[in-house]
Amino acid sequence: MATLRDIKRKIDAVKKTSQITKAMNMVAAAKLRGAQQNMEKFQPYAEKFKEVIRRLAAGVEEEAGFALLTPRAEIKNIEVLLITADRGLCGSFNNNLIMMAEKFARAKVEEGLGVTVSCAGKKGADYFRRRQYNIGQRLTGLLAKPSYDDALGLGRELIERFEGGESDEVYLIYSKFVSMVRQIPTMVKLLPIEPMDLGEGQGESVEYLFEPSHEALLEDLLPNHIYVQVLEYLYQTSVGEHASRMAAMENATSNCKEMVRSLTLTYNKARQAGITKELMDIVGGAEALK
Repeated sequence: MATLRDIKRKIDAVKKTSQITKAMNMVAAAKLRGAQQNMEKFQPYAEKFKEVIRRLAAGVEEEAGFALLTPRAEIKNIEVLLITADRGLCGSFNNNLIMMAEKFARAKVEEGLGVTVSCAGKKGADYFRRRQYNIGQRLTGLLAKPSYDDALGLGRELIERFEGGESDEVYLIYSKFVSMVRQIPTMVKLLPIEPMDLGEGQGESVEYLFEPSHEALLEDLLPNHIYVQVLEYLYQTSVGEHASRMAAMENATSNCKEMVRSLTLTYNKARQAGITKELMDIVGGAEALK
C-alpha cells in the first residue's frame, strides 16, 4: 500500500500538471482568437475568388491549352499534400488527418498508381518518414502564422511538378473548421482545376466582358487561384489546431482536478487508518500494563 508521503507527492505532481494544462489552454485560446479573425476575414475573398475562377474556367474550350485546367489522358502519379500541426497535445486532430491521408494513399497504391506525399507540418512528416512512401516536400512552421508568401512557395512547387509531368493529379488534405468542438478532415482536388458545372440549378447565365482577353486573364489568375486555396486551407487547419488543443487541455485540466479529489480521498483514508492503528496500539499497551 502506498505511504502517505507517496500519495502526497502524487497530489503535488498532479496539481503542477493541472497548472501547466490550464496555462496551455489559455495560450491556445489567445492564439485561437487571432487565427479565427484572420480566417473569417480571408474566407469570403477565397470563396468569391474560387467561384469566379471556376465560372471563367467553365467557358474555356479544351483546345485553349491551359495546363492547370486540362485533365491528363492517363493517371499514373498522384501527389497528396497533407497539412498537419507541428506539435501534439491537441487530441486526435493530427491522427485523423494522417489516417485519411494514409488510407487514400494506400488505396491509390493498390490501384497501381505512384503516390507522393508532401507534408506541411512536423507531425505528418514524421509519420510518413517512417513509412514506405515517396516523400515530396517536408515543411514546418506554416501554421504558426499562415501567410501568402508560404502559400505562394508551396503552390508554386505543386504547379511546377504538375506542369512538369511529375504528378498527374494533386490532392490536399486539411482540417475544415466547423465549430469550436468540430473539425472535419477534408480532402480536395487542387489540380487539375475543375470548372463550375453550368447546368441546371446554377441560375441565369451571365455574359462577361473581359479586358484583357479571356485567355490572358486566366493565364494570370489560375496560379493565384491555387495560392489562395492553399492559404485558405492553412488558415482553417491553424484554427482547428488551436481549437483542438484548447479542448484537449480543458479536458486534461478537468481530469487533473478529478484525480486530485480521488487522491485526496485516498490520502485521508490512509491517514485515518494510520491514526486508528496508533490508537489501537496505545489502548492495547495500556491494557497490557493493567
